[in-house]
Amino acid sequence: MLDRTKYVNDPIHGYIALNDDMLQFIDTAQFQRLRHLKQLGSAYSVFPGGSHNRFEHCIGTAHLANEVVQGLAQRQPSLHIDSRDIRCVTLAGLCHDLGHGPFSHLFDNAFIPRARPGVEWSHELGSEMMLHHTIDENNIDIDDSDLRLIKQLIRGTSRRVNGEKMFLFDIVANQRNGVDVDKFDYIQRDCYNVGVKSSYDFSRLMLNSRVIDDEICYNTKESFNLAEMFHTRYSLHKRIYSHRAAKAIEFMLVDALLVADPILGISQAITDPQLYQLLTDDIVRDIERSVAPELKEARDLISRIHTRDIYKFVDEFILPPELVPEFGMVVNEAEIVGYRSVNDDFVERDVLVDVCRIHYGMKKENPVDHINFYSKFNSTEKFSIASEFVSLCVPEKYEEHILRIFTRTPTKRNQIQRAARRLIERLNADIAARSPGSTPQNLTPNRGLTLPSNLVLADTKKRRLKFH
Repeated sequence: MLDRTKYVNDPIHGYIALNDDMLQFIDTAQFQRLRHLKQLGSAYSVFPGGSHNRFEHCIGTAHLANEVVQGLAQRQPSLHIDSRDIRCVTLAGLCHDLGHGPFSHLFDNAFIPRARPGVEWSHELGSEMMLHHTIDENNIDIDDSDLRLIKQLIRGTSRRVNGEKMFLFDIVANQRNGVDVDKFDYIQRDCYNVGVKSSYDFSRLMLNSRVIDDEICYNTKESFNLAEMFHTRYSLHKRIYSHRAAKAIEFMLVDALLVADPILGISQAITDPQLYQLLTDDIVRDIERSVAPELKEARDLISRIHTRDIYKFVDEFILPPELVPEFGMVVNEAEIVGYRSVNDDFVERDVLVDVCRIHYGMKKENPVDHINFYSKFNSTEKFSIASEFVSLCVPEKYEEHILRIFTRTPTKRNQIQRAARRLIERLNADIAARSPGSTPQNLTPNRGLTLPSNLVLADTKKRRLKFH
């Protein structure tokens, strides 16, 4: 029988074998679409090395999924892992991001909620739609029970699924504690491409794992390695994914897409796989090529991104947990406008308020607390490990909310910062009035972000060079 296995050389994992089951999906227009979706979305405009795409991430995730399930099968024959389990887990890793839209998370987290308010949609739902579409359009022969399992593995679940091995659900999209091959690949791949050093080692985790009571557990010596993985995830969100300039460009892209949506029907594609198959980051080029007068505002926004005339960061406050409900809800565009001084002329459209939530993977909880371990002296008993046995230097908190203010009109940056800080002062006073005799938590402006009153913005327009 002819061996159709192909090999690709990946900068993260080395040579990856692509078997016939994988190639049936990879060699389709639906999967090749992922070559045109930047993994880091708008952050690529800030980090030039971050040019990698969803295509290679999905192949890397499939490779790791296959390695994990094959490794468990070899180390623990009693698990009775069969060829169906291996095939479905591998294909789930391969197809888990089929449903991402233009600029990845920008599309489902920022654009769709504003373009289609009230519509419940996520890229996971998009992946299920595109998985069905890929199978139908390419006549891929797959059993209904296999397809059902692949979709469940992509979605992830911690609830028992009749007839299936529950530890398989810990591999691609782990809902128990977040330790999965999707994270293994994107953390390593993103670090490599943007030039951030990573000190955790996912290959050790894979080798030092075993199934106990239908759950993947890890050797106790990997506890700090796991803690470091979640810290690296947090660090990437803090330094890369939510970078101020990347966020400003994200706002501009969303504004451009919202202007173009009524003309190009971008948001309608989420329910039509034929249209969605054609929707990639190239939508920006479609807007640029258009001469429709209705798209002029969108074209101008994209031109501003190219010439680095981007929306400007104004101010930032890290919110203590007890202040998130009050400040996160009250500090908005309209409220800031209400604190203009007599000579200020900015309007609500000039202001953008964003509350960025960054955590270790399980919101305010420590993900390591949800992982079970085993000892080298007893590999059949699982147990959790308290934080103090991992390190005394672990964080006290695992989640933060960052209140950020931007402006669409850079020349009004100073006005907006002063008005926003007056609003913050009033909220601090309200809290103090409700707690007489105590010292309540309040927000203090960061002196390092205070704009000088005589700030002059640099001219970002290109100047013609003069040669004498």
